[in-house]
Amino acid sequence: MKELILLRHAKSSWDNNLDDRNRPLTEKGVNRIINISKASRKIFFDIDVIYSSPAIRALSTAIITSSVLEINFSKMNIIENLYSFNSQNILNFIRSIDNKFNRVLCVGHNPAFTEVANLLGNKELIHLPTAGWVKFKFNQSNWKDLKNGESIFGLPNNILK
Repeated sequence: MKELILLRHAKSSWDNNLDDRNRPLTEKGVNRIINISKASRKIFFDIDVIYSSPAIRALSTAIITSSVLEINFSKMNIIENLYSFNSQNILNFIRSIDNKFNRVLCVGHNPAFTEVANLLGNKELIHLPTAGWVKFKFNQSNWKDLKNGESIFGLPNNILK
């Protein structure tokens, strides 16, 4: 059985004239991912590995989440292929994950994460908001064979009051 969590990066800033990859989180984004990480502690429990897009906003989200949840930073990996807005690229990456990992967290971007959620899960997701997550439980034991996962959504408005 495999478990996958897709975590969309927290709110990022458009204030500076930076390349897309270099946009930082806003203060609101930092505060929100701290609060969501705390509120979702049970969901993120016992992660085997974290894969993050190299974009600053995604990597910052992954680092903050790891820090809040006291996940060892040695479990974090920066994956160039997660800096993608194309669902097929994300699916290809997921299907290439080493089978020694059973509980995986990926931090990345929309619209790809919303599309992947709808392709792999059993519930429709219209839009994965910033700092939102979707968790899948799969009956398959190989990442390359994943399909028809049970979806659970962690959307900021549902998590934070």
